Amino acid sequence: MKQGKGWASACRVVFISVITVPGILWGSANVDRNPTENTDQKPSTQPDNSGRNAAGNTDQGLTAEQQSNSKEDLVLTRKIRQALAHDKSLSTYAKNVKIISNRGQVILKGPVRSQEEKQVVEDKAGRIAGLDRVRSELEIAPQ
Repeated sequence: MKQGKGWASACRVVFISVITVPGILWGSANVDRNPTENTDQKPSTQPDNSGRNAAGNTDQGLTAEQQSNSKEDLVLTRKIRQALAHDKSLSTYAKNVKIISNRGQVILKGPVRSQEEKQVVEDKAGRIAGLDRVRSELEIAPQ
């Protein structure tokens, strides 16, 4: 009988060790550390066109909230967006310009990388919507 008690005690010690030791070994016991804190890297940069977006919404032109939900305007916006997205020569800036369509009129807003890129975006939108139906408010972003 005494042999059985010793064995049970030994099992209890092993069981407790298996449960508590991993927490100690892997550093999960009372660690005062911020998991999102990263001291080895520079702080992340903020989007550089946020100021432009805010400034662009105060003028008298259309804003993204005024995008029409008519089928024709949605199709027009989608076709222009697809044309920009499929052009591998364009920067991410150019592929992400705001395209606002309302009653067949298109406004392009946002930064692009160069004058040539600005022209490409305007030409693509003009071929799809009609040159006389596109107003460009595109800006060239500093490099």
